Amino acid sequence: MRLLIINHIDNARQSLKSNRMRSFLTALGITIGVASITTILALSAGASKIVGDQVTALGDNIAVIRPGKLSDNPLEALKQSPIGQNFVASTLTENDLLYIQEIEHVEAAAPLMVLSGGVKAASPAPAGTAIVATTPEFATVNNLEVREGQFLDSHLKANTAVIGPQLSIDIYGTEQSIGKNIDIRGQQFTIIGILKRANNPINYNGVDFDSSVLINLESGRSMNQGALQIQQINVRSDSVDELGRVIIDINKTLLKTHLSETDFTVLSGEQIAQPTNRLFYAIAGATAAIAAVSLLVGGIGIMNIMLVSVAERTREIGIRKALGASNSDIVAQFLIESLALSIGGGITGYILGYLSAFGISTFLTFDPVFNWQTAAVAFGLSIITGTLFGIYPAIRASRKDPISALRQYD
Repeated sequence: MRLLIINHIDNARQSLKSNRMRSFLTALGITIGVASITTILALSAGASKIVGDQVTALGDNIAVIRPGKLSDNPLEALKQSPIGQNFVASTLTENDLLYIQEIEHVEAAAPLMVLSGGVKAASPAPAGTAIVATTPEFATVNNLEVREGQFLDSHLKANTAVIGPQLSIDIYGTEQSIGKNIDIRGQQFTIIGILKRANNPINYNGVDFDSSVLINLESGRSMNQGALQIQQINVRSDSVDELGRVIIDINKTLLKTHLSETDFTVLSGEQIAQPTNRLFYAIAGATAAIAAVSLLVGGIGIMNIMLVSVAERTREIGIRKALGASNSDIVAQFLIESLALSIGGGITGYILGYLSAFGISTFLTFDPVFNWQTAAVAFGLSIITGTLFGIYPAIRASRKDPISALRQYD
């Protein structure tokens, strides 16, 4: 049996080698499809890894409180992504923040309130510039570093702001903008600090701080008609060991203040990255499904070429059957040839996909990720495509009558 399989593989190699250009063009569809899917999965895995690394870098003693109950259903959870939360009223209140700050072993707790609106100075800021209203503790919780000046301070006058280095360049043409005035939604603010460049537009806060402006929570309240819309509360415990106890106490406290209604979610560790990761994987899945169309085209190409090969080798099939080859032997022979085309194209596509991912990543702030899941998807799709689209030509070849096959070219 083993020798027979080796013989089939050798026959497939010789057949493909005798029609190199045809074999190359046939495998090209599989190569393109696998390369596209590999590129998408590698980049999405890289983007998702960033958030997890950020949480680890903060010391694993961070908890994040978000409004709404996070669903276990992936489709429902996607609707509850940070993007979707911008369009619903938050269930988190200022009282929640105050109670959380009083919990034992809570080192710092800071709210996140993101506003939209016009930001301008010497030049208008790019559209969609985030206006983040928060408290001085936000820098402590998130390890935000100030490159120049100082962070927000409750002892300073209300109309003070801290901006990201890229925003400073966008509106002033320089990172040296301490003391200058900035117009935020029609109100004048004085810049007291420039953040250190972080280069992490993808993060668990959902804000690119390099291109944002941060103001005091009270200023954010006044811009929102006196109402606070807290979209997230970040909490840092005084040690990693105490984080579990802090989370339990947070849940108990919020259940009391929310009248036993579980309309909030407390996340820690890898859970913090889940909503963002789900969004990335949903986008990657949808894009990969579109890219998989090329696999379908490649599979049809394999079926077409295999049918042509069966027609061209009718006499060979007749000779093999006359010498004792069974139907299963003929099926195996042509199916191995189909799989050789598909797997060969898949291996090439997998390599090209990662090369493409690394090329694209030079324009991004993260690198693609090598993992066994991407390899399994690439090779799995190759094997499935080769099998599905090669089985019909193989069965058709096996059903040929040996006498008719031998007479065809007499």
